[in-house]
Amino acid sequence: MSLERFLSQASSSWMSEDGPNSDIVLSTRIRLARNLNQYLFPTLFSPEEANMILEKVEGCIGDEAGEHGNLEFLKMSEMQPLQKRVLMEKHLVSPNLTDESGYGAVALSEKEDISIMVNEEDHIRIQCLFPGLQLHEALEKADDIDDWLESKLDFAFHEKNGYLTSCPTNVGTGMRASVMMHLPALIITQQMNRIIPAINQLGLVVRGIYGEGSEALGNIFQISNQITLGKSEEDIVEDLNGVVKQIIAQEQSAREALVKTSNIQLEDRVFRSLGVLENCRVIESKEAAKCLSDVRLGIDLGYIENISRNILNELMILTQPGFLQQYSGGPLHPDERDIRRAAFIRERLKLENRSS
Repeated sequence: MSLERFLSQASSSWMSEDGPNSDIVLSTRIRLARNLNQYLFPTLFSPEEANMILEKVEGCIGDEAGEHGNLEFLKMSEMQPLQKRVLMEKHLVSPNLTDESGYGAVALSEKEDISIMVNEEDHIRIQCLFPGLQLHEALEKADDIDDWLESKLDFAFHEKNGYLTSCPTNVGTGMRASVMMHLPALIITQQMNRIIPAINQLGLVVRGIYGEGSEALGNIFQISNQITLGKSEEDIVEDLNGVVKQIIAQEQSAREALVKTSNIQLEDRVFRSLGVLENCRVIESKEAAKCLSDVRLGIDLGYIENISRNILNELMILTQPGFLQQYSGGPLHPDERDIRRAAFIRERLKLENRSS
């Protein structure tokens, strides 16, 4: 493996697999925050200490993750800004890891379903990704990797408070469980503004596609836990799982209502968006995300039969600014990106139609 291998493909191989409720739930993620004992946290450590941690973790990880296969250890200081952005757009690293500090790194599995970030907000952040709604399965894998690392490293742990982290909101389990959901019907029927406050009252948070502070492009939302202290990992996952299943039911109900009361208008919306994607010569990222969301809804409802749902997942990443420029061979002016984005979408949809 090499860095180029992770930059060349828009969709990770795990994304091509179907998971439970994959018409609404795009992915499940479990992230564990850990810090090394007797070292200052990344918010306070010196460059010397940061490099010591980097070397220590690299030596521990090597190129394998126990029974989970080989890992590629990549230092952020050896990447160009565009390359780091691509990894962020693929959700393999966080926005925090793409800054200019130069002390970060990431270890990635071949399927890109495992990502171990080093010197982000915490010394170590373990991330496991699964298609569809698979919170318990993702937690089991993350715990296995956590146990494997803890057998080699001394983590900062307090008997009463649990795992110690840079941000107080992560103290305890150090776990963030999140589910990425496609909720176009709840947006069209204007129910999402009512649902979000109700979710927040349950100790969960709703964010955009790239987490805190990001936009919900293409009607895609992240639902995750806020509480990490005083609850077990299993309880957090179970609570989130229950809420997500309720949101799935509401989205399904909203879709059924739209088909029943506004079928021709919904079908028209879907095929207008498909027409834009198949014929546009210039398209901005927000419009592309909106059209891709409409087309995916059309696929899920059976209006469109000759396009795979996975193609839409791929295009959601391929049309992001970083990947678009990486794929084109270098930086592009915003106007050039809009032209290139339209061309990529047209070409990809033509290839899909030929193969169907």
